Amino acid sequence: MRIIGFAGDHAGFELKEITRKYVESLGYLSKDFGAYSAESSDYPDYAHPLASAVESGQVELGMAFCGTGNGISITLNKHRTIRSAICWLPEIARLARAHNDANILVLPARFITPDEMKAIVNVFLNTAFEGGRHLRRVEKISANI
Repeated sequence: MRIIGFAGDHAGFELKEITRKYVESLGYLSKDFGAYSAESSDYPDYAHPLASAVESGQVELGMAFCGTGNGISITLNKHRTIRSAICWLPEIARLARAHNDANILVLPARFITPDEMKAIVNVFLNTAFEGGRHLRRVEKISANI
């Protein structure tokens, strides 16, 4: 059974909960790294545990949420093997998986609807990395410094 990890701050809480339930309805298991309410919180407190879970293989993929998606994505991408991508359209999600091998989908909670989320999530979960010329590029992402 595939396990998807979830994380988001207060601004992303409502969409995170809707998305987590939707992903579970598709037959996936979920692991929630918080936030656990809409009370003001800091996205790094949830992003780092999610990123670590993806890196360790505890979860296969991740989904993260904040108001714009920017703050949590920046935090996630501080982890060497994480490739998080902010997606607000299904085509961006497809390209993030197919070309960039994105392993965490970031959704800008203040800018998409639950119906838009479903379309984006479906594409993200059902698109494979194409490899080929894209593999060479993905292998160059992590800085060796």
